[in-house]
Amino acid sequence: MRVLILGGTAEARDLAARLVDRPGLSVISSLAGRVADPRLPVGEVRIGGFGGADGLARWLDTHPVDVLVDATHPYAARIRTAAVTAAAQVGVPHLRLERPGWTARPGDRWHRVPDVAAAVRELPALGRRVLLTTGRQSLAAFRPSTGLWILARVVDAPDEPLPQHIRLLRSRGPYTLAGELELIRTHRLDVVVTKDSGGRLTEAKLDAARQLGLPVLMIDRPVPAVHPTTVSGVDEAVDWVSALPVQPG
Repeated sequence: MRVLILGGTAEARDLAARLVDRPGLSVISSLAGRVADPRLPVGEVRIGGFGGADGLARWLDTHPVDVLVDATHPYAARIRTAAVTAAAQVGVPHLRLERPGWTARPGDRWHRVPDVAAAVRELPALGRRVLLTTGRQSLAAFRPSTGLWILARVVDAPDEPLPQHIRLLRSRGPYTLAGELELIRTHRLDVVVTKDSGGRLTEAKLDAARQLGLPVLMIDRPVPAVHPTTVSGVDEAVDWVSALPVQPG
């Protein structure tokens, strides 16, 4: 049985590690290639896009693939939609592995917005010195926010130079509470902007904001048009794959 994991997340890497040595399984992980130096999973890896739903369907059909597991980032809406369409076209079992979002705790000052555009509009009312952790692809939306000072933490630098009010910090988690507290205090930050990515690797910024009483502008996850079979943990994904009948030949 040949399993394609659409990856790029910690959960995808964990799933590949759990499946790669299982008898009767052949596992390949696919990364979009948007990060210059990605953390690679064990086993076979391909890097690059497929060319939309039709391109992914052709790839599934020609290699061929028996099982598709979409374990991409919660905000990777385009590949998520393509996976739904392609799996239906080719007729392969399709699972969505998506970690749960964060849950507000007592003391949190979260302000939820539906998208990046709404975050740009709401941000000036919440603070002036910003920790922005929404990824390099969203940086362009904050270019007009010249009345703010923004510390944008990203893995890779954007292709275009940034305006003076946006300072770049290249970094990759996991982060600690002590480190996040020091970062916020050193730069006198008074508001945090983040996506509701979930997981432990980057949660410390929320702990730090809670401890310091800072507001957090939380961008909600996109709502998919179609909901495939979905699990929230790697154990469940392993069980799902293991329960599938072995394909003949």
